[in-house]
Amino acid sequence: MAKGAGQKRKTLILARVLLERTDEDHTMTVPELITALEAEGVTAERKSVYDDLEALRGFGLDVQSRKGRAPGWFIGERPFQLPELKLLVDAVQSCKFITRRKSDQLIGKLEGLTSVWQARQLQRQVYVDRRVKTMNESVYYSIDTLHAALAEGRGVRFRYFEYNVRKEKVFRREGAWYAVFPHGLIWDDENYYLVGYDEEKGGVRHYRVDKMAGLEITDRTGKEGGGPGALDVAAYAAKHFGMFSGREGRVRLRCENGLVGVVLDRFGQESILVPDGRNHFTVTVDAVVSPQFFGWLFGLGDRVELLAPDWAAVAFRAQLDAVGANYGEKQKD
Repeated sequence: MAKGAGQKRKTLILARVLLERTDEDHTMTVPELITALEAEGVTAERKSVYDDLEALRGFGLDVQSRKGRAPGWFIGERPFQLPELKLLVDAVQSCKFITRRKSDQLIGKLEGLTSVWQARQLQRQVYVDRRVKTMNESVYYSIDTLHAALAEGRGVRFRYFEYNVRKEKVFRREGAWYAVFPHGLIWDDENYYLVGYDEEKGGVRHYRVDKMAGLEITDRTGKEGGGPGALDVAAYAAKHFGMFSGREGRVRLRCENGLVGVVLDRFGQESILVPDGRNHFTVTVDAVVSPQFFGWLFGLGDRVELLAPDWAAVAFRAQLDAVGANYGEKQKD
């Protein structure tokens, strides 16, 4: 390689070496940097290396030097610090809608954002109880397609399916295409949902992204459904328990004081809690009353009471009776 061509690459190679091999605990001296450059076929003198280090610093790279114990040069601040990368790795590793192969690829890219020494700390396994990774990598790309549709203000179409007892796909609406104008995406209970205006139903619906097939962006705009941003997606998500549909209502609950944290976690810090005696409080919230909502109530036992609306209390009692009937005394065979 011609000397001139090598010199043009010298500063770039030096930056790469520093980013890959140094951090606050691992420095490189100028002679070591010169050796690293020579391994890339580039010769360098001490003065030129110092000039390049200053140039990189002026360009915005946090190049630092240290004297005394473990003297040398290293990269200080980075776009992502090690604790932040650990958090991102844990999120990728534990996310069930990302396949194991894609998880490994993403984590490998995250490792490239720090030194080889700190990257070793990112090679860790996160264990989550009963976690099952999806085998369908198309979910990863479906999410990207939906974000593109939202950014462009365009509609999407897809076929929607469930599984039968033989684990076979069974398409809803006899395999017909769903035409939906997206309002936003919700990540709830480790599943992605599309919230949008369903053209056929004439209203807002939500759909599990991993149950979509043949997803594609259409040429139609979302004006009929209000378009992206026309719906408060966060408020929509807060009303639905487990993203199950049901009848929406203004629900009033009476809870023990020990459930304040539970209520705030579920309905948000803006919820208004009204003291009711020494040991209880009431709260009124908008919620979609569904079997999952009743399941949440049941899990709290006698520490919470559904006061209103009357139709919701009646429905809750009916569901309790129906479930209880399955566990009554049965005739022996």
